[in-house]
Amino acid sequence: MAKRKPKKSRAVIKRKSSRPKKPAKLPKDAVALVIVMHAKPGQELLLQAELTALVRPTRNEEGCLLYDLHRSTDVPGDFLFYEIWSSREAHAAHKQTPHFLRWNARKDTLLASRESTFWKKFA
Repeated sequence: MAKRKPKKSRAVIKRKSSRPKKPAKLPKDAVALVIVMHAKPGQELLLQAELTALVRPTRNEEGCLLYDLHRSTDVPGDFLFYEIWSSREAHAAHKQTPHFLRWNARKDTLLASRESTFWKKFA
């Protein structure tokens, strides 16, 4: 019976650390924006579609660092945007884009109420 040749050793694959990466430092003028929206009765699906349509073009905007859309697990007609912008000026420019202007023209027919607040990270 022929002897087998010993296998060559394979390079050791490093395992990824289980420690999370340190988040990138935000620009000094960065702001977070939290927007909570409540759909009018019967408008939940239309509101979801309109909000979803904002996500891709907004994420591609200069100055948009994060733009996440959430839906309530308790109230299906409640939505939340969590946004981080490089500055208030970057957010103001966002409000002049065609996709935002389209949303702004339609929002009153879909929303029962809306609250928004800017936040500044300090720690």
